[in-house]
Amino acid sequence: MARRGTAPLRSTVPPGSSIRSCEAPGCEAPGEFRAPRDRSRLRDYYHFCLEHVRAYNQAWDFYRGMSPEEIEKNLREDSGWQRPTWPLGRLGGQAHIGPEGLRDPLGLFADTKPTPKKTAREAPPELRAALDVLGLGWPIDEDGLRARYKDLAKRYHPDANGGDKSSEERLKDINRAYSLIRKRLATLAPQPSQAA
Repeated sequence: MARRGTAPLRSTVPPGSSIRSCEAPGCEAPGEFRAPRDRSRLRDYYHFCLEHVRAYNQAWDFYRGMSPEEIEKNLREDSGWQRPTWPLGRLGGQAHIGPEGLRDPLGLFADTKPTPKKTAREAPPELRAALDVLGLGWPIDEDGLRARYKDLAKRYHPDANGGDKSSEERLKDINRAYSLIRKRLATLAPQPSQAA
């Protein structure tokens, strides 16, 4: 169905030339609409009137007469725009890069520092924001966490700040962060072995 305000696509006919007649047998209407002759000749067209091009399009089946294997092959070729493809890692995967390939004659990378490797002492990603809220570093033990929480809870409690809303919101964040870190420390703590 055509969108409102758009005209159906028509074949371009140069001004002053006569319009072809519809190629459907027995039809005298002008053949204003193009339709491909078959799947192997998609740029060779029939010219139909609106009624017959609709009937042609409704009956059109690009894969008619093809076996399931041929259809699958055609679909795979279309996914790569009919260009050859190779499995990843086949081309150049076995090539060894020697010192000659790593030369830096212009000194572009002379001042770059190597990227630091992650250590086991780095905080888990899901705890970093919570540790920032509490002002703590990693690793942390249960006693240090509890002491810091008590200190912050006393400082930001609404009763100690005259009912200040910002202190109340800050205390809520502190409570969430404390709860999250405490749960994570409980899962990291070594579990006592159960005797059978």
